Amino acid sequence: MGTIDGAEQARGGVTYNRVMLKISGEALMGDQGFGLHPPTVQRIAQEVKAVHELGVEICMVIGGGNIFRGLAGSAQGMERTTADYMGMLATVMNALAMQSALEALGVFTRVISAIPMDQVCEPYIRRRAVRHLEKKRVCIFAAGTGNPFFTTDTAAALRANEMGCEAVFKGTKVDGVYDKDPKKFTDAKRYDTVSYDEALEKNLGVMDATAIALSRDNRLPIIVFSLDEPGGFRGILAGRGTYTTVKG
Repeated sequence: MGTIDGAEQARGGVTYNRVMLKISGEALMGDQGFGLHPPTVQRIAQEVKAVHELGVEICMVIGGGNIFRGLAGSAQGMERTTADYMGMLATVMNALAMQSALEALGVFTRVISAIPMDQVCEPYIRRRAVRHLEKKRVCIFAAGTGNPFFTTDTAAALRANEMGCEAVFKGTKVDGVYDKDPKKFTDAKRYDTVSYDEALEKNLGVMDATAIALSRDNRLPIIVFSLDEPGGFRGILAGRGTYTTVKG
C-alpha cells in the first residue's frame, strides 16, 4: 500500500490507493426537498467512476437524511433507538440507488450492510469486503455501524480504518472547512489544513466528534471538498482543486 505503482504514476504520483468517500443523503436529492433525484445520483456515480478508472480502490458511506433522519425523528417524540434503526434502513435504500447507478456505468459494486438483509445486499464481513476492494469493486457500506446512537460519519471513519483506507474524502456543499458558514458570511475564511483537535475545539462541523476522534487516534486524514464541483473528486487525487485537509 505504500509503494507507487504504475496506476499512481499515471495520476501524477498520488499515493492514495484506497479511500473512503463519505457523502450525505441530502447530496442525492438535488434541488428536491426529499428523496432521490436520479440525475444527481447519476452525476455522483460519474464522479466515482472517474476516480475508479485511476485504479483507486473506493469505499463509500452514504447518509440517509434525504429519506429519514433518526435524530430528527427522536426530536419529534419517537423513541431514539427505533428512529435510528429507521435511519439505517434509509441508508440501505440510498446505497442500492448508488449501486444501480454505478453498475449502469460498468463499475462493479457491492452493497454491504451492517444489518443483515440477504435478499438485497451482503452482510458485513471484513475480510470479504477487503477482497472485493482488491478485485476493484466499489464497496458501499450501509446501515451505519449497525448500532443506534452512532452517525454515518462515525460509520465512515470506522469502516475506513477497518478497510485500511488512506483517507476519508468528505463530499459537501462547500469547498472545504471554514471558520464560519460561507453561505451566510462573506468574510468566512477557508482553512487549507486544520488539526483534529482544532476541528473539535472550534466545532467546525467537519464530521461528528466521534468520527474525528477515531480518525485522530488512527492518524486517518479527512479531506473536505465540494461534491458539487464537477471533477472535484478526481482533481484532488491528481493534485488539483480546492479542499481542506484535517490531520494531526
